[in-house]
Amino acid sequence: MEDHKLKVFCTVAETKSFSKTSEIIHLTQPAVSLQIQALEELYETKLFDRSSGSITLTPAGEILYKYAKQILTLYAEAAKEISKITGLIKGCVKIGAGTTVGNYILPAVAVDFKKRHPKIRVSVSIGNAKKILEMLNSSMIDFGIISEMPGKSKFSVESIISDELCVICSADHPLCNQKSVSIYDVVKEPFVIREEGSSTRVIIERFLAEHGLSISDLHIALILGSTGSIKEAVERGMGLSIVSKWAIRKEVSCGNLKILKLKEGKIKRDFYIVLPKNSILSPAVEEFITYIKNYPYNDMLL
Repeated sequence: MEDHKLKVFCTVAETKSFSKTSEIIHLTQPAVSLQIQALEELYETKLFDRSSGSITLTPAGEILYKYAKQILTLYAEAAKEISKITGLIKGCVKIGAGTTVGNYILPAVAVDFKKRHPKIRVSVSIGNAKKILEMLNSSMIDFGIISEMPGKSKFSVESIISDELCVICSADHPLCNQKSVSIYDVVKEPFVIREEGSSTRVIIERFLAEHGLSISDLHIALILGSTGSIKEAVERGMGLSIVSKWAIRKEVSCGNLKILKLKEGKIKRDFYIVLPKNSILSPAVEEFITYIKNYPYNDMLL
């Protein structure tokens, strides 16, 4: 029932881009242009001004955008009320997640959720915090899960999962025989680390700084772009690394990797669910958010 033309129009207005709208709506750019053209013909006026090299709303476009958002909100609210009566929830949930959550936590959660709600489609895009916030701003995703608190007040943020970054080594590394190690011992060993900008690397840099150290104090053997490649390098004896406990469950269970206990204490962080303030969520998105808030994450670590 939802007016597709209005949805396309609002997406163009928010992204200021026909190409981005094409990605979000899953239409070709010519098809997006035809939808806008049809609305302009209906109202017999231009809705977008493209003369300055950028896309901005005309006065008529501003009016239509205001009411289109209200109309789409009413459609969403109607769907919610009907789903309460019928008990049938369907639709699509689009999530943006950091690499740790996206690769090592959400797959299991999504599978369990799909078993309960087979009519709801779940789509996960993986990227860094900056990319996920950009996707939220462009309405490419319904919500994000990241390990950094966004600085902008226009987002609603809630902690949902705790994490611990662990020092890891190969099963035959000499440090395996010690009950605990100091971070000052760690910096003497060859070290495998994520690239600059990685949220895991940011946490490591922060922890080092708390103890009077910096990245330059590490004996960096390799800089790798994924946690998977880091685990492989450490297993093969390249050195130590620090990664999320969620990422090493299988390797630790099989004995391929060992966790070294730090004398300075645990390196902790949280994962946050982030969504625009005052956003109207579909029944499917609301159901998924409720599900991930109540999911038994600790069972995954057993």
